[in-house]
Amino acid sequence: MLNNLKFKIAAAVVLTGFGSAAWADIIIATAGPMTGQYASFGEQMRRGAEMAVADLNAKGGVMGQKLVLKIGDDACDPKQAVAVANKFVSEKVVFVAGHFCSGSSIPASKVYTEEGILQISPASTNPKLTEEGGPNVFRTCGRDDQQGTVAGNYLADHFKGKKIAIIQDKTAYGKGLADETKKQLNKRGIKETMYEAYTAGEKDYSALVSKMKNAGIDVVYVGGYHTEAGLMIRQAREQGYNVQLVSGDALVTDEYWKITGKAGQGTLMTFSPDPRKNPAAAAVVQKFRAQKYEPEGYTLYTYGAIQAWAEAATKAKSTNWKKVADALHKNKFNTVLGKIGFDKKGDVTAPGYVFYVWKDGKYDYAK
Repeated sequence: MLNNLKFKIAAAVVLTGFGSAAWADIIIATAGPMTGQYASFGEQMRRGAEMAVADLNAKGGVMGQKLVLKIGDDACDPKQAVAVANKFVSEKVVFVAGHFCSGSSIPASKVYTEEGILQISPASTNPKLTEEGGPNVFRTCGRDDQQGTVAGNYLADHFKGKKIAIIQDKTAYGKGLADETKKQLNKRGIKETMYEAYTAGEKDYSALVSKMKNAGIDVVYVGGYHTEAGLMIRQAREQGYNVQLVSGDALVTDEYWKITGKAGQGTLMTFSPDPRKNPAAAAVVQKFRAQKYEPEGYTLYTYGAIQAWAEAATKAKSTNWKKVADALHKNKFNTVLGKIGFDKKGDVTAPGYVFYVWKDGKYDYAK
């Protein structure tokens, strides 16, 4: 009887040990502005991450282990981003698909580098993220110096002889993008008529709008987010001022049109090629739409970041950041973004930026 009991206990221990080894969860995370004025982008990231994790788990997870997703809200605030990063450390997160704002991704990346957590941002475009970040830092989006070059050339080619204003919101993203656009515009031999900074989060930009109107500005390039850009163009139209607004990828949200209404008609912006139009994303896009959610903006960029990490971890047969980073550098990955890879700095080797135009509540490629 005693020997039989010992056998049962030993068998239970072996089975328990086997079960935990075979089915231990892998904890990953996404982080961005889940609350605050840029929460629409946080929702894009959360939706993309949740769908990616659900789809991977439905196929057996990663290396036979189930993925568990943690969500971090940094509200696009640098200090809050560091707090989120430290929380992820305590939660044993091995990979973060985030953050959204460059001003959050850059300080958070220092925590991830120190603690050995792999980071792939789907949205942070400031060059400093990968230029100054550790070997664990990657991104599936492009960079401001790429985006600014495209924008500067477009302004030079399409608005020759027009008075151009360049304004920025003093954030790592907004100022970085505006300055790269300015640099390329100047390189093309065109000097902007006005360069101004504004404060994000305000509701009344009528004084700035009036200043541009009085200066005869024909085109305003906004380095900043959809909330402020939307308010500016709406307030311009209220003054009877038909300035052309041009901006960057932070306008890729339906929230922009909700702010502007018809005032947003004709707004131009840069963004990477729309992954919703990629055949490789068709099935995933259909699943989102079946849930009554449109996977715009950075939804699929977040999904793709998780796909790339999962494939790299599978190739590396490990979640160790060094082994996964090595696999990310050495391989190409089939994702909803198409076939992508990463260069030595961690920047994605994918097509750059193209121009879009807002028309009747939707954005599509500019002709």
